[in-house]
Amino acid sequence: MSAGADENTRRLNDVARDRTSAYVRPRDAATLILVDRGGPVPKVLLGRRHHSHKFMPGKFVFPGGRVEPLDHRVPAIAPLHQCIEQRLMHMTRRPSRNRARAFVLAAIRETCEETGLIIGVRRDVPPATSNASWAAFAEARVHPDLSAVRFIGRAITPPGRPRRFDTRFFAADTATIALRLGGVAGPDAELVELVWLAINEAQRLDMPSITTTMLAELEACIAEGFPHDRPAPFYHWKHHGFVRDIL
Repeated sequence: MSAGADENTRRLNDVARDRTSAYVRPRDAATLILVDRGGPVPKVLLGRRHHSHKFMPGKFVFPGGRVEPLDHRVPAIAPLHQCIEQRLMHMTRRPSRNRARAFVLAAIRETCEETGLIIGVRRDVPPATSNASWAAFAEARVHPDLSAVRFIGRAITPPGRPRRFDTRFFAADTATIALRLGGVAGPDAELVELVWLAINEAQRLDMPSITTTMLAELEACIAEGFPHDRPAPFYHWKHHGFVRDIL
């Protein structure tokens, strides 16, 4: 394991955690890190959660949320890169190609819902879906493009927490943004503000430890050329601490 990987694992294990709740099975979730590589240093998009939320109030996070059943049925204009598809199925219960693509589609959908940024490719006809959660894509005639996404890592909330998620972290370049809808983030929304920051600046924000860890993983991925086939780390609880496996 590299020094950077050791530091990421140590960071997670150093954070104090309340592990007194009854066992809760983690729910599948996905998040998308948008990366602007057009300037002298890459910038990432983060949103600050509303202070009234029970889960991570006021924290800066990447847009994302739970995987919904209908995410499995949404068509995409291009498939997942084969390496990413295989890694998403590895160490996963009931693995399938359809489930792997649903993780990415959920991250794309949640990004639209929370930021107004529609990721994909515009065409003359809308995507063939009647799913209300994807109405913005149909209206804008934007088809999700799974081939543009990188798999940055995976993490499962440790046991003993009242809410647990098995989250897949993806990244995509801002060139994949087909349309920007305004007025989505704000005082009454899930994300009250959105910020674009260089990674070293973003790491100073008030954010969950796993968000900081995935920023470090993203930074390493960008330094390697932002490839599709970079091995993805998997952070999960084993015995008395986090371990970092490779998918």
